[in-house]
This record gives sequence, C-alpha cells and structure tokens, in this order.
Amino acid sequence: MLEIPEAAVLAEQMNELLIGKVIQKVITNQSPHKFAWFAGDPEEYDALLKGKEINKAVNHGGLIEVYLDDVRMVLGDGVALRLFSDKSKLPKKHQLCIQFTDGSFLVASVQMYGGMWCFKKGQFDNQYYFIAKEKPSPLSDQFNEKYFKKITSEESVQKKSVKALLATEQRIPGLGNGVLQDILYNAGIHPKKKVNNLSEKEKERIFQSIKDTLFEMTIQGGRDTEKDLFGCFGGYKTKLSKRTVNQPCEICGGQIIKKAYMGGSIYYCEKCQEE
Repeated sequence: MLEIPEAAVLAEQMNELLIGKVIQKVITNQSPHKFAWFAGDPEEYDALLKGKEINKAVNHGGLIEVYLDDVRMVLGDGVALRLFSDKSKLPKKHQLCIQFTDGSFLVASVQMYGGMWCFKKGQFDNQYYFIAKEKPSPLSDQFNEKYFKKITSEESVQKKSVKALLATEQRIPGLGNGVLQDILYNAGIHPKKKVNNLSEKEKERIFQSIKDTLFEMTIQGGRDTEKDLFGCFGGYKTKLSKRTVNQPCEICGGQIIKKAYMGGSIYYCEKCQEE
C-alpha cells in the first residue's frame, strides 16, 4: 500500500520520466474491481485526458496528484503503478491504462481498494484529498515538535492507543499501518500503549522516530515490501513486517511478534516494546 515514502518516490519518478508526455488513449475498468473508485464516469476518462500533457506530480501523504494542463489525476494508496515501454509486457488485468503518444504506458491496478480520480481542476470534492493537501508532511519542516505536541495533547486521543493516534483518522495523512511498525520499533514503544500513559520523553522519541524513519525509508526508495514504477522493491529493509515476523530482534534477540489489532496486524519485539 502506498504510504508517505512510496508516494514520494513514485512522484519523483513520475517527474523524472513522465513530464512532457502527451496522452493518446485511456482505457478504464478493463478488469472491473468492486473497490476501484473513480471520479464521475470512468468511461469519460478517455475524452477527458486525451491530448493532455503531464506537467508534474506531487505527493500529499499517501496520495499522488498528477497535473495535466487543466485536469488533475489523483491516485490513492491502494493503487499499484507501473510504467511500460513495450505493449507486449502490459498486464492482462488493470483498472486504468494510459497510453502516451511515444508508445509508453502508465498502468494502474487496484489491490484491495484504491482511487483513480480524474477531474477538471477544482471539481473534486473529497475530504481525504483536501486533508492530505492541507496538513504538513512529516518529511517537511512544518511538521515539527510543536505541531506533533498539538496532535498528542488533544483530549480526544488520550485514551486511544499509539497506533490509533498515528495511523487513523487522517491525523498524519500517509502514515499508515505499514510504516507505523518501524516507527514505533525505533522509538521502543508498543503499538497498544495508550497516549495518556506516554511520558514526555516517549513522545519525543516517537516524534523523532517519525521524522528519521520516514526520511530513511524515502531516501532508500521506499520499503522492501512495496514496488516502484518499474516493479522493483524499495531499498529500505523493514525491521518489522511480514518479512521479519518470528525472527529475532536485531537489537535484543527477542522474537518479533505478529498479532491482530484494530482490524489489521501489528508487529513488535516482545522485549524492546513492552506493552
């Protein structure tokens, strides 16, 4: 799933490789998916996008916004993006396929769920999009200790777990359950720990870990559980993920545990992150 590091990496790749490309043809819903979301009628995407030139790509949290003259395309966190130069290599199943005049293709496929919203500038009413654009990214200077302290001091979060604080309700757009695991591991905090039980030093550790961990993930090309435009896994080796469960902790040698929690999974070291 696209989260802050992967969205930043994909946006950078798109700026390097797609700027100036002109759209020749668009195919939508070749493989219908119940949880593939579009803005308006996807059958109109071809007419809307044909002849448009890619100007730039910007990531907002886990979303990628592509500027195409007077049109915008927003790609959500459950969308896998691939760039192809050979038509014979195109996947058989996809929900959005954009052919450029130079013969290359940008293909979007939905995994569990995902949005591929194309619309005229200013004609998209989606609260997640607006919130993601409005709030500062942890990769920016605007996301500082003062800003984080404001988030953690809100009365509504005091009885919530640290996972709920960081990865739900768009408090930090693009920080999801995936990157959360290493953030809390590096901070030495159990994901179930309640916010009102955190000391000031623990809050400081979490803040610094958010900044440092997401930066490291981004500069290394994303996590090793996620892929870029060419289908290559990121260079950041996840410490807590499906790849490391039941393995020994690199710090203390304790076991990496996986448990179901809040509709998803959490990973933690049984010794370094006591509940």
